[in-house]
This record gives sequence, C-alpha cells and structure tokens, in this order.
Amino acid sequence: MKRAIDKSTLTELREAHRTKAAEIANRLREFSDVPPEEYFYEVVYCLLTPQSSAVNAGRAVEVLRAHDLRNAPIDPAPLLHQKEFYIRFHRTKAKHLLAVRDQYAELHPHLLNGSMGSTSMELRLWLVKNVRGLGWKEASHFLRNIGHRNLAILDRHILRNLVRFGVLRGLPKTLTAKRYLAIEEKFRQFAVKIAIPMDELDLLFWWMGTGQILK
Repeated sequence: MKRAIDKSTLTELREAHRTKAAEIANRLREFSDVPPEEYFYEVVYCLLTPQSSAVNAGRAVEVLRAHDLRNAPIDPAPLLHQKEFYIRFHRTKAKHLLAVRDQYAELHPHLLNGSMGSTSMELRLWLVKNVRGLGWKEASHFLRNIGHRNLAILDRHILRNLVRFGVLRGLPKTLTAKRYLAIEEKFRQFAVKIAIPMDELDLLFWWMGTGQILK
C-alpha cells in the first residue's frame, strides 16, 4: 500500500508552488521560446548532464559553443576535461557528442514543431532508439528544454520527492523503459490530483532539491 501523506505536507507543497509559480512559469516560457537553431546545443547539454551537475554541463556547453562544436572538426574530449568544471565520463560523452553532430542533419527535422507528425511521446521514443547517450530521462529533459510538455524527467530529485509524497513506496533500483513509463504515469496522476501541472511540479521538485530552477 502507498503511504498516506499528511495534509500539512501537501499544504506545504502547494504553498511552495504558490511562492515559486511565477518563476516556474517564466522558465517554462523560456523553454518554449528556444529557437530551432539552438536545438543542437540543447541536446549537447542533455548528453552531458548524466552524473554531472547541471551547472557544470552548462559551463561545458559554453566552451563547446565557443569552439563551434556544431561545425568545426574538433575533438570535444579535451574540452570536457578542465579544472573549471567536472564532466564525468568525458571520453564516452565526447563520443556521443561526435555521433550526434554527425547525425544532426537527420535529427533536426524530427525536432521541428509538428513537422514529422509525431507526438512528444513518439518523438521521445525515436530519440531513445536513435541517439546514442540519450536514455529516457535525457530524452525527456531535452524535449522539455525545447518546449515539449508532460514528459517526466525522473532524476534523483524527482524520484526522492515522489517517495516523500507517497507516489512511490521506494526508490527504484533500475529504470527500465517499462518502469520509467509506469512511474511517469503515477507522477502524472499525482499532479492531476493535487492540481499542479506536472511540468510545474517537476521544476518545483528540482527547486526543493537544489534551491534553483534550472533547465
């Protein structure tokens, strides 16, 4: 059985949402306003985030952008291994960056709004199957960052809060595709139940875990 949540805990959550609602709404608008010419560096960012901090991934993207990763024949591995920021598994991630650069001409048309007739969930599945280094979490993260909605980004901050608020009984040991989608649906139902849109709740949970509302 799921653990019953104290009403005061839910009240605290709703109050936190009221406090951060304007900032969260502004961040979601920023995602929707990302121009298509920036999609490449958004996918680069999401390829760098696994087991690395969002702040460090953002710093790494700026370095890669300055060296024109999109167009220049550079090796990104040395650029990801710097004292100023720490990117775990930088060699493996560098290979993923080179792979996505090589296939970006194929990838980009799939990302243009509605151009391929795909729903957000269909597009996510295509990304997971076709882009090296993008798992379910990373593909969801990327699509959210370019304006898609109602896709759960099941990182540790989200999962811990789903346990805290009784949506899950415990943290999953692994996240298979089936388990990911099942947890996402539970998250979606919880969001409906408490009348906070899932995308807003995602950013709220992130703020509760980090004190920041980042992309």
